[in-house]
Amino acid sequence: MTDQHASRSRRRLTATVTDLEVQVQRAFLVGVELPGMATIDAEHSLEELSLLTETSGSDPVDTELVRRHQLDPATYIGSGKAEELGSLTKALDIDVVIFDNSLTPAQTRNLQRIFQCDVVDREALILDIFAQHATTKIGSLQVELAMLRYNLPRLRGKGKSMSQQGFGVLARGPGETKLETDRRHTLARISKLERELKDMAKHRETQRKARKRNAIPQVSIVGYTNAGKSTLLNALTDAGVKVRDQLFATLDSTVRRLEVSNNRSVLVADTVGFVRRLPHHLVDAFQSTLAEVAEADLLLHVVDATEPDLVGQLAAVREVLLEIDADEIPELLVFNKTDLLGPTQLERLENLYPDACFVSARRSVGLDALVEEIGSHIERQMVNLTLTIPYDRGDIVAAAYRVGEVLGEQHEGDGTHLEVRIPAKDRSRFNGFEAGTI
Repeated sequence: MTDQHASRSRRRLTATVTDLEVQVQRAFLVGVELPGMATIDAEHSLEELSLLTETSGSDPVDTELVRRHQLDPATYIGSGKAEELGSLTKALDIDVVIFDNSLTPAQTRNLQRIFQCDVVDREALILDIFAQHATTKIGSLQVELAMLRYNLPRLRGKGKSMSQQGFGVLARGPGETKLETDRRHTLARISKLERELKDMAKHRETQRKARKRNAIPQVSIVGYTNAGKSTLLNALTDAGVKVRDQLFATLDSTVRRLEVSNNRSVLVADTVGFVRRLPHHLVDAFQSTLAEVAEADLLLHVVDATEPDLVGQLAAVREVLLEIDADEIPELLVFNKTDLLGPTQLERLENLYPDACFVSARRSVGLDALVEEIGSHIERQMVNLTLTIPYDRGDIVAAAYRVGEVLGEQHEGDGTHLEVRIPAKDRSRFNGFEAGTI
């Protein structure tokens, strides 16, 4: 490794602020277009990688979209192309090369030898951004878990310290190797984090059950990162959530009450933003946070109305919803930032998505119509029932109070008669007890 590379490698992936200067890494971005992939999709993804790089605190100096018939198992882009880009990155004094794809540990090592600087992939970049933005305890633990899972297969040793440990009395080696020690410590830390997050998940589950016992419908705000979800929550509920014009500014969920039509209330939860190819390590680690989405009665799918690749971002969000088993929850599309559109652009969107709501959370435009639509969606998911429940089935009476709103109760000779209003998804709980529908 050259002295120049050693100096570069000491710089962090994120911006380092000192009293005297701000050191910002110079980044070179590489995307790969394969057969069957639309060029425009590859370009949009590379543009997004540039935004992610800026969010991480690095400066995307230049980009390269490589077209390949097939991936090279050793260097991903082929040794010839790698050598060509290596000469370019040296001339540009690049500190880090970022691939818009997932690299294997071997590919990363091979590319680092060629580029003579740090090489990271899209997943590592997103993990780095999450690590910078994690402010709550649960957010920090979730990010650390995801990073440890990502780094585990990338642990490797150097030189004689990596000699294999022997087995048996006659085959004892020099003791536990550095690699084995690192793996053992990493696995132990992963297990500890999983236990802590499991305990926190139980606490959150208790909170969700308490909210359900109060028969308050749950609404989750979902959408692509930086679509304006937190701004919308603030505009609707005065939540006071910190808003930044950055990708992944929100990592933990915030829940607030919102009064909707017909004197009903709903609980609205802001959630982490989604992105193309959101790392599975993050999806797995953020299960307790994403549970707010999976258990919602309605999803407000917020979309940046100014985004050129609307279809791609809609698909990316729905892909994550499918992964967390939230794809069948009713969805209300909300196009935000409409104040930045011209009349023709807005009319086109309204024609393409006639059932959507169009708002400007920043300007408080269209919010009354949105609240009314939320109320209508919730009402359409409710059903009124008349139940006759035998006196020995107190559990059914308790369930009616827990999941719905009891409108009337009478005690007759054949049991307890209840008039209830419950979510349609819970109707099956009362099969066999219905006296009729209202």
